[in-house]
Amino acid sequence: CSAIDACERSNGGCSAKAECRRTTPGNRACVCSAGYTGDGIVCIEINPCLVNNGGCDRNAECTQTGPNQAVCNCLKGYSGDGKTCTYISLCSQNNGGCSEFAICNDTELTERTCTCKTNYTGDGFQCRGNIFQELLRNSNTSRFYFHLQALSVRDISGPGPFTLFVPHTDVLNSDPRVKDWIAKGVMAQVLRYHMVGCASLLYKDLTAITNITSLQGEQIHISYSQNSLVLNNKAEIILSDAVGTNGVIHVINQILVP
Repeated sequence: CSAIDACERSNGGCSAKAECRRTTPGNRACVCSAGYTGDGIVCIEINPCLVNNGGCDRNAECTQTGPNQAVCNCLKGYSGDGKTCTYISLCSQNNGGCSEFAICNDTELTERTCTCKTNYTGDGFQCRGNIFQELLRNSNTSRFYFHLQALSVRDISGPGPFTLFVPHTDVLNSDPRVKDWIAKGVMAQVLRYHMVGCASLLYKDLTAITNITSLQGEQIHISYSQNSLVLNNKAEIILSDAVGTNGVIHVINQILVP
């Protein structure tokens, strides 16, 4: 007589995901394979994500990849290997995309607010200081700033409000009259002729005005035609509405002469 092998046929009646083990003649035991659980007759894949999030960080997603196998991926707003995930502060890199003159505050995951600092104005993404500061920051207007500094013209350093019509830097650099005005001591008055006090006039405001008085004392004539604002029938406003804390700057393509 020979012993009957209970596992010889159909895996001994065990699950296809189980191992049939001979015990005594004619008997066997069914043991689920690694990664499966059950009585051996029925074996089910073990999903490790169902227990303790599969060993992943609480701020990670556990994804089953096979029997008792899983990967961990940090959730949006976190970084790490999935086992350990650290919150990513949006404000920690490049000030969260806010202006350099703004304060970035994390509010929620993937959310933050930008608020301009004291003495600056704007939406947080673009913040401007007073118009004296803004002249220097913009290459289109920086030459005007340097002339103000050189001649100690401080009229626009106060609380304002002011409106400036600033000749483009290229114009101030190329106009030969500038050197003559400086030599004759009249450049300061030429600069003041580009300033208006007691008003912060935006482009749309200027379209409704025909004359305004400059800090130099003489009037500036304003006309609106062909979708352009022209000063003294010569200088056109080419860039407008750079709003600072104490006024607004408009860039013009010619020097105004009183």
